[in-house]
Amino acid sequence: MQKEQINLKLLPILMGFFIMGFCDLVGISVTYAQSQFNWSETQAGFLPSMVFLWFFILSIPAAMAMDKYGRKNMVSLGLLVTLAATFIPIILFNEASCYMTFILLGVGNTILQVSLNPLLTNIVDSSKLTSYITGGQFIKAVSSFVGPLLVGYFSLKYGSWEKSFYVYTLITFVSLVWLFFTRIEEGVTEKKTASFSKTIGLLKDRNILLSFLGILCIVGLDVGMNTVTPKLLIERAGLVKEAATYGSSWYFAARTIGTVFGIFLLRKFSEKVFFKINMTVVLFALVSLVFAEGQSLILALVCIIAFGSSSIFAVIYTLAIKSKPLLTNEISGLMVTGVAGGAVFPPLMGFATDYIGSQQGAVGIIVLCAIFLLYCSFKLNNIIVQQ
Repeated sequence: MQKEQINLKLLPILMGFFIMGFCDLVGISVTYAQSQFNWSETQAGFLPSMVFLWFFILSIPAAMAMDKYGRKNMVSLGLLVTLAATFIPIILFNEASCYMTFILLGVGNTILQVSLNPLLTNIVDSSKLTSYITGGQFIKAVSSFVGPLLVGYFSLKYGSWEKSFYVYTLITFVSLVWLFFTRIEEGVTEKKTASFSKTIGLLKDRNILLSFLGILCIVGLDVGMNTVTPKLLIERAGLVKEAATYGSSWYFAARTIGTVFGIFLLRKFSEKVFFKINMTVVLFALVSLVFAEGQSLILALVCIIAFGSSSIFAVIYTLAIKSKPLLTNEISGLMVTGVAGGAVFPPLMGFATDYIGSQQGAVGIIVLCAIFLLYCSFKLNNIIVQQ
């Protein structure tokens, strides 16, 4: 009976991970918005920044607010902001409202990323946390996989890709109402509310610093691949825009499958072994992608990269939490600040592409992310520090 109650409480939280996947819509939206508003590569590279910049600005304040107002309340706030974001294109869609939509998506997603994983710790046992966080990433990957298909469908059938936001609005509304009526006991702790200086001070810990930079790079890699895949297919395989955007669905399908395997493999192998093997494979695939030609080879390499990198966010996040388990809220805020990598790397990719004159520049930036992640896999430790 108790297990059944826990499972029921898990459902609205896991649906929150599906909502979290909405931010990946920005990758495919770049291709459509760039064509619709006649942006250059550099200009288009700033659209993901509208989403991911907020992770840098709001993650630590959100973690501090979570200490004060509670994890469930913060998740609800994140869903409410996301609902507002998805509703804007239904009312009006132009260049300004496009930016505003993705700005609010970024704000809502930041709050969700900070508060969802800590809320999960109130329901599941710590020994199973990595598997459940990876499971949440699986659900997020399903959402990301569906996004390009949904956008492509509305573009082809109605000639208006932004109409897909009708679906996103409905899903977000259902999730918000469901969570509101779900009772979750968060427990009471005696520790003081996190301060900004205390949270930033965690970066003095070498393990936390590497974890933060690792999150920065894995998100940069993920957003970068999401953005560059359709462009590679257009540039090197001669596909039209609507056909090329399905390349993102291949990426997210492989990432979804990868998270499923990750759930089981992380029960058999340590996080560090898993991390090392996967990043070695990802780095080799990325180097090959710099020079790859033809649709089949590009898609094969994209799928290998997606599969190998799919669970790395969960691994880094869990290693950080395990190192200082009594500072979960502070570490969550700090790690989610690293999601700002999605704001940092796409403009660099756009600049590199304009400078070189091909997408090799963009892929080269992603290779640098993978090199640092491989370094992290050898240097991070997973020893739990007693507080």
